[in-house]
Amino acid sequence: MTISVVIPAYNEEKYIAQCLDGLQHQTVKPDEIIVVNNNSDDKTIAIAEKYHAYIIHEKQQGIIHARNAGFNAVRSDIIARCDADTIPAYDWIERIISDFTNQTIDAISGPIFFHDLPMMKTFNLPSKMYAQFMKKLQGHETLLGPNMALTKLMWNKVKNEVCLDDTKVHEDIDLALHVKKYGTILFDPALCVHTSARRMRSNVFSFFVEYPIRFIKTLNQHN
Repeated sequence: MTISVVIPAYNEEKYIAQCLDGLQHQTVKPDEIIVVNNNSDDKTIAIAEKYHAYIIHEKQQGIIHARNAGFNAVRSDIIARCDADTIPAYDWIERIISDFTNQTIDAISGPIFFHDLPMMKTFNLPSKMYAQFMKKLQGHETLLGPNMALTKLMWNKVKNEVCLDDTKVHEDIDLALHVKKYGTILFDPALCVHTSARRMRSNVFSFFVEYPIRFIKTLNQHN
């Protein structure tokens, strides 16, 4: 079983080295690391090249377009995805592969810690509560963008169906809704990553107002 990691990136020079360093020090190494350059004009790509990541370029701006370009480029059996400001646990790849030995599983996700919020470094209850809330609301597990994986086979089933407008959907929830039409999603409490809370801190309005509104739009888009 082979596995590729896709990292969408737009001006991530402050963070991407930590992410790539974490991937290089896994108990099981990924077969491929793909960094999707989404019009960065800083040192993001120069840093990624030092880690010998495979660089692809997506000119159409937006996380959905960058993610799709990366997923389409994957040559492995499993597509793992994290954000450029995410630091995966040392056994992240190993756990993903272990979870997919259960051939009834088509996609997986796990909890998130915020490494730059003192109270959240070892406390992942918010992401667990969010996952539980989504399960009750939708009747199935969801996917968390900084910490997820799916089979290449499943991606090929849904890639022409996923929504493409970042203003109307949360891309990870949207992907989960499409995956669930064809298969099974697992939430693994031991599949952990640490990520940055910078977006929450830099734009409180976006996080607490725009984010919930787009969440409602996502569900309406599918209802």
